[in-house]
Amino acid sequence: MPTIKFYVREGLLPAGKLTSPNQASYDSGHERRLRLIRALLDVGGLSLAAIGDVLRAVEDPEQPVHKVLGVAAKRLTPLQGGEPGPELDDARDEVAELVERRGWLANASSPAGECLAGVLVALRRAGHGGFVGLLDDYAAAAEPVARADLDYVGRRVAREDLVESVVVGTVLGEAMFSALRRLAHVDASARAYETVGDGEARADGNRDGDGDGGGEAGAYGDGGGGARSDGGGGAVVPGAGE
Repeated sequence: MPTIKFYVREGLLPAGKLTSPNQASYDSGHERRLRLIRALLDVGGLSLAAIGDVLRAVEDPEQPVHKVLGVAAKRLTPLQGGEPGPELDDARDEVAELVERRGWLANASSPAGECLAGVLVALRRAGHGGFVGLLDDYAAAAEPVARADLDYVGRRVAREDLVESVVVGTVLGEAMFSALRRLAHVDASARAYETVGDGEARADGNRDGDGDGGGEAGAYGDGGGGARSDGGGGAVVPGAGE
């Protein structure tokens, strides 16, 4: 694990106050900066060069907070565009139209926009172009989540705390939302496909009463009947389990 001296040499952490030729003391400001560096490195997965970019934005008093957060978010977005060509051009147009349609104050050609365009191309190439029709539904779901994220960030006062909140919230918040989506898939699948007799939804995964109760609501595991993610009968729900 890199040491404090290493971060000082890399220009990511200011030097401490020398107490002897070989020792230095560090205050709470150093502790906060070190915590931010570790969050960017361990949670955000940023390179040291990228961390340097974020820290320089943090340190620039002329940069508005929105700009600082933008630098951090940009560095966290995976560079996941599609191959150049007509398909990608069309997908970029779709992203631009989505941004305009929803009145978002966002740049459709940003890394996030490019990533989304690449996803749209990949969906169509995989034979699931119809899934693109859910774009507005996903956008509508993303808006309140984004507001909740920024509400949490807005409770922070220190500039570095703001950026750290974005880093942690973007990475771990994304993982949390993904897990919640999977749980919601299980529930929706059980209600849609696990029916008995009068159409009442079953959530025990034991549709045929064979006693194994397998899987989560019988939809994403190996339980009795219902929707499955392995193609073994029933309906396959987009984004199904492992």
